[in-house]
Amino acid sequence: MAAVTQRSAPVTLGKAINMGLRKAMEDDPKVLLMGEDIGKLGGVFRVTDGLQKDFGEDRVIDTPLAESGILGTAVGLAMRGFRPVCEIQFDGFIFPAYNQIVTQVAKIHSRSRGKLPMRIVIRVPFGGGIGAVEHHSESPEAYFSHTAGLKVVACSNPVDAYWMIQQAIRADDPVLFFEPKRRYWEKADLDTSLEPGPLFETRVVRAGEDCTVLAYGPMVKTALQAASAVEAEGRSLEVIDLRTLSPLDLAPVFDSVRRTGRCVVVHEAPTNLGMGSELAARITEQCFYSLEAPVLRVGGYDTPYPPSKIEEDYLPDLDRVLDAVDRTFAF
Repeated sequence: MAAVTQRSAPVTLGKAINMGLRKAMEDDPKVLLMGEDIGKLGGVFRVTDGLQKDFGEDRVIDTPLAESGILGTAVGLAMRGFRPVCEIQFDGFIFPAYNQIVTQVAKIHSRSRGKLPMRIVIRVPFGGGIGAVEHHSESPEAYFSHTAGLKVVACSNPVDAYWMIQQAIRADDPVLFFEPKRRYWEKADLDTSLEPGPLFETRVVRAGEDCTVLAYGPMVKTALQAASAVEAEGRSLEVIDLRTLSPLDLAPVFDSVRRTGRCVVVHEAPTNLGMGSELAARITEQCFYSLEAPVLRVGGYDTPYPPSKIEEDYLPDLDRVLDAVDRTFAF
C-alpha cells in the first residue's frame, strides 16, 4: 500500500495521529494496534478510523475491556519482535495496567540484560476540558515520567502528532504517548514530506525576552495565548513546548531562563509533586544566579478531578497563567 504525501493540507490533531499510525503500519508489518473499540468503531475519538478495514483484524485488534490484558499481551508480542501500539481509551483507565507498565514494560529490557527490548507504544488521551464523566479527564503523566525504563512524550499540535507517533513506534524503548484529547479537533497545516526533528527534543515555539513559560500537551495553546495577551502591555514571553517529559531535554530551557530571569511552568495535572516540581528544582539548580524571581507553577488543584460542570474552575486557564506571570514580575 503506497503512502500518500500531503503537503500543507490542514488536518486535525486526531487525524494527524491516524495518518501517522497508517504510515507506520505501511512501513513496518510488525506494527500492530490493540485497544478497546479501536477497530470497527475506530476508537471513541475516531483516531483509528478506517485502519482495521485497510489492514485487517490481525493488525488492528479489538480487545476486551481489560487494560491489564492489553499490556500483558503487548509484552509477549514485543518479546516476539512485534511493535504493538496499545490505546488506553481514557487516561483514567490506565491504572488497571499500572502493574504491567511499571514492573514489566519498564523493566524487562534491563532485567534481560538487553536481550528483550520492549518496543511498545502506549497511547493515552489525557487531560480535561471535554465535559466527560469520572475517570475520563485525568493527567497521570508524572507517575510514568518518574518510572525508570519508560519514555514519556506529549504532543500539542497536529504536526508534532503526525511525526511523533511514528518516531515513538520506531523507538527501541517503551514510550507512553500522551495525546491532549481536548485538542483532537484543532487543525494545522501538515507537510508530510518534512520531518521536523527528533522525538525527545524540547522546542521553543515563541521567542521572548522577559519571562519563560513552559508547557506541554493541552496547555501549550494556553501559554501561547498568554504570550499574545501580554504583548499589548509591552512584555515578551518565551513559550517552550517541552514535548518530552522523560527524558527531559532542558538545555533550551536553561538557555531561555538564563536570558529572561523568570519562569512559569504550566500543566493540567495537580501541582503537588507534579512535573512542575521537578522542572522548578532543575531550573533552580542550574540557573539560580540568573533568576530574578522564584520559578512559579500553574496547575490543577490538589483534589480529585471534579464533575464536568465545574471543571473549568479546576483547569488552569488564561487568567491563571497571566496571574502567575504578573506575580513573577512583582518580585
